[in-house]
Amino acid sequence: MKFSVIVPVYNVAQYLGKCLESLQKQSWKDYEVICINDGSTDDSRSILAEWAQRYPEMTVIDQENGGLSAARNTGLKAAQGEYVVFVDSDDFVEPAMLSLLSGETGPYDVICYSSRRTDNGAYDILVAEQTNGWDYYNRHALEARHVPFVCVWQRCYRRDFLLENHLFFREGILHEDNEFTPRVCLKAQKVKTVPDVLYNYRVRSNSIMTNRGLHSKESLILISNQLSKSFIQESNIEKDVIYQSLTQYYQMAFIDNTRKEDRHLRPMMDWQCYHQVSRSKLRHRINYILIRISASLFRLSLRVL
Repeated sequence: MKFSVIVPVYNVAQYLGKCLESLQKQSWKDYEVICINDGSTDDSRSILAEWAQRYPEMTVIDQENGGLSAARNTGLKAAQGEYVVFVDSDDFVEPAMLSLLSGETGPYDVICYSSRRTDNGAYDILVAEQTNGWDYYNRHALEARHVPFVCVWQRCYRRDFLLENHLFFREGILHEDNEFTPRVCLKAQKVKTVPDVLYNYRVRSNSIMTNRGLHSKESLILISNQLSKSFIQESNIEKDVIYQSLTQYYQMAFIDNTRKEDRHLRPMMDWQCYHQVSRSKLRHRINYILIRISASLFRLSLRVL
């Protein structure tokens, strides 16, 4: 089997039908769709059951709610395809997506493609290139984009590459793509980009990507601590871009907090790691000092400058 499409599902009854319809309409037929019902409490489960009856390529796995990472990991472990594609259940894909990707796979660990926002139609067109994962990351991770670079659903992954490198999603956090994507890029030996717009990303105000609650900020700190420790130990790689990204994650955890949130979050910080990764730019070094002294000073500096 060529492709496994992994679709985590949690309380998206309003959008799920359009997502599944876009997968059912694929012109390429050598694929499976694995839907993981992650403890939905709305009509999502009944919609999945209805589709599964008339859609032989589709399998439904039910599990207790464990979050997006747990659902993706369940799908990855069940997948049989040579390549894996992740699709969020409130998004949808182009009918020619798998057909086009089938002609691009070859020896590549990761194939990257363009995505379109459904709210304003904006998209980023990738330049066709063949490179390794870390050069790809350093070239594109900090680019101004309509769709965030880290989003895992704008790439197709060779399944054995993920499994052999133990590239699963960290469970129990939000912003799991921020943690997953740099690790994938570090390990990928062969990466290909194609300019075609194949994925349609629905921007929702209550989505994980737009979440600014306390759990979101906790996750940013946990991700920054873990990745900082890992990449500080890496040798013989360019670290400027990953350090800038991690510094931004640390800053995002304090950018709009209350003082009560500051008191909760500060003990979670690995200040030694933050200090190390903040050295890449003068402004980042200054922000480190301000946050270390008082996050209120950091927020004040943002208003003044």
